[in-house]
Amino acid sequence: MPNSTLKEPEKELFSWIAPARPFKKRNREFYITLLAIAAVVGVVLFLVEGFMPVLLIISLIFLFYIMNTVPPENVEYKITNKGINVAGNKTDWNSINRYWFARRFDSELLVMETQSLPGRLEIVIDPNDKEKIQKELSAFITEEKVSPSYLDKATDWFAGKLPGNR
Repeated sequence: MPNSTLKEPEKELFSWIAPARPFKKRNREFYITLLAIAAVVGVVLFLVEGFMPVLLIISLIFLFYIMNTVPPENVEYKITNKGINVAGNKTDWNSINRYWFARRFDSELLVMETQSLPGRLEIVIDPNDKEKIQKELSAFITEEKVSPSYLDKATDWFAGKLPGNR
């Protein structure tokens, strides 16, 4: 006699393969502008706080450079009846509050607000799959776009001032 308390097995509802993150190749002018801004901020921080903040700025510029020169690998994304799998890492539905769609660097993104850090899960999608993904997600979570925070607005403003981001 089957036990009615057994949990339902995980079932894949939709899957796709896409880059791990949005990517845009930058030109030389962009990096020169970025280095000039970082140098000015670095000098000011060196005079105020010393050498440690300058090391942080150098580290962040290096990370930014690597992320913008090395193309992302393709990973497999799965929507299941239990949650979202991103390259083998599972996020349960009870950890996701809502979702919405966004665009960055010519990439269509599925953005999900999560209860764990960093607070958002951003997934690159194929625009042709958007309706299928929306249909599957709407059975589990609500589609609701979050208004941008002050940090989001400041980041967008600053990014718009850099060459190649307009």
